Amino acid sequence: MSETDVLVVGAGPTGLMLACELALRGVRCRVAEQRSEQPNITRAFAVHARTLEVLDARGLADELLARGHPVQEVQPAPGAVVDLRTLDSRFPLILMAPQSATEHVLEDRARALGVEFARGVRVIGLRQDTDRVLVDVSSGRTEEAAFVVGCDGAHSTVRRLLGVDFVGSQYETHIMLADVRLDRPPSETLFAAAGPEGVVLVIPFGDGWFRAIAWDRRRDRVPLDVPLPAEEMRDSVTRIAGTDFGMGEQRWSSRFLSERRQARRYRVGRAFLAGDAAHVHSPLGGQGMNTGIQDAMNLGWKLAAVVRDGAGAWLLDSYEAERHPVGAQVLALTDGFNRLVLGRSAVGRAARRMAIRTLLRVGPARRELVGRLTGIGLAYPRRRGEHPWTGRRMPDLACADGRVNELLRDGRFLLVDRTGAGTAARSVADASTAVRTVRCGGPAPQRFPAVLLVRPDGYVAWAAEDGEDVAAAAVSATARWCGRRVGAAGSDAGRGAPV
Repeated sequence: MSETDVLVVGAGPTGLMLACELALRGVRCRVAEQRSEQPNITRAFAVHARTLEVLDARGLADELLARGHPVQEVQPAPGAVVDLRTLDSRFPLILMAPQSATEHVLEDRARALGVEFARGVRVIGLRQDTDRVLVDVSSGRTEEAAFVVGCDGAHSTVRRLLGVDFVGSQYETHIMLADVRLDRPPSETLFAAAGPEGVVLVIPFGDGWFRAIAWDRRRDRVPLDVPLPAEEMRDSVTRIAGTDFGMGEQRWSSRFLSERRQARRYRVGRAFLAGDAAHVHSPLGGQGMNTGIQDAMNLGWKLAAVVRDGAGAWLLDSYEAERHPVGAQVLALTDGFNRLVLGRSAVGRAARRMAIRTLLRVGPARRELVGRLTGIGLAYPRRRGEHPWTGRRMPDLACADGRVNELLRDGRFLLVDRTGAGTAARSVADASTAVRTVRCGGPAPQRFPAVLLVRPDGYVAWAAEDGEDVAAAAVSATARWCGRRVGAAGSDAGRGAPV
């Protein structure tokens, strides 16, 4: 029997991000992955602004930026262009980078942090009690952990063993995918063409290969197990886009049927679901990998706070409370995109495109759509009486010791004090070493709070205006969110904390 604090099942972007978060905080973590090696073939390729901000808060964004191609304009419907340059973010773009590049960046960081990997093993059994989870794997071993997280994809074994319903349905449209070389590639980084015959997307991987995606209405009922030869892909792209871009060698191809499903629950006792194991949806909008990485950021610090710092077990319940509604919103967004682009009724498609163009002319509606697409507009619910900034994404303000996202890179909470006296920062620094404190007097959004406690995932846990009791309130909020402070890093205090 092998023992660890958290067993992560699945070494895709979600599982790797979660492992990094846990190891950063000193949590013993092992990753079990069915694949023996990292694949070069990739499905996900869009990294949105909020995900880049999250990666920046761990010092990983610049490395991934060097592996991809930025796109600063997207066209959700013909005649409707969204300019991402207007985003209030250090990353006003969508980064086109193959999923394999994201996985390499995250796995390198996980290994540097000491995460253990077990590749080529499948989960075959799972049972739990009030103190531990026991997971049987195909190698014949049993993994014992305080917690287990299923990041094992749309056909999650962990989800099945937990008996969690995966609610939803399949789309009817079969999508054609191929990795190809092009002699005459499009000038746009993200090429899109739509017409009566269907839709084509072409995205570069940066190494001479391109991902070609086709929704061909003549071919969208071909059985998924029928091979997709290069000639068929070339014909579909030519009819829809007007050219095949000099399509040559094809190294991989597949027919794909997307689904819209969500796990009814994200937590069962000491077991959790994240990423595609918790939600799958249309690939339009490029939301899948981004939502999974942000699931991991939300859950990772909470598990670490309970395991290592003795934080309240209510934190673990807040994972589902915060992320399940986000998953539902993503399903609604991507389903809307799917109906807009692939709906079978030409009249319905035209009406929806007209509606999108109209909405994008209205400032609030445009900001809402862009905020949901990029993740910048995501906010978590706040309780009655809490400051309006509670639950919102923390802007990457310039503070005395650096940008906010730079100051979050050690995985701790951050107390930002914008008051003249700085009493909140001093009081919290005296009360707890679990929180980093910083004075910040530079430019900020309108109606910005005087003092904020920022969570490790970059969202505001607590905020207040200046006043006589603000220092005491900051200390109280810190105690509630951060739990008791353990001793030196590596201490066993807090492991196996009750749930």
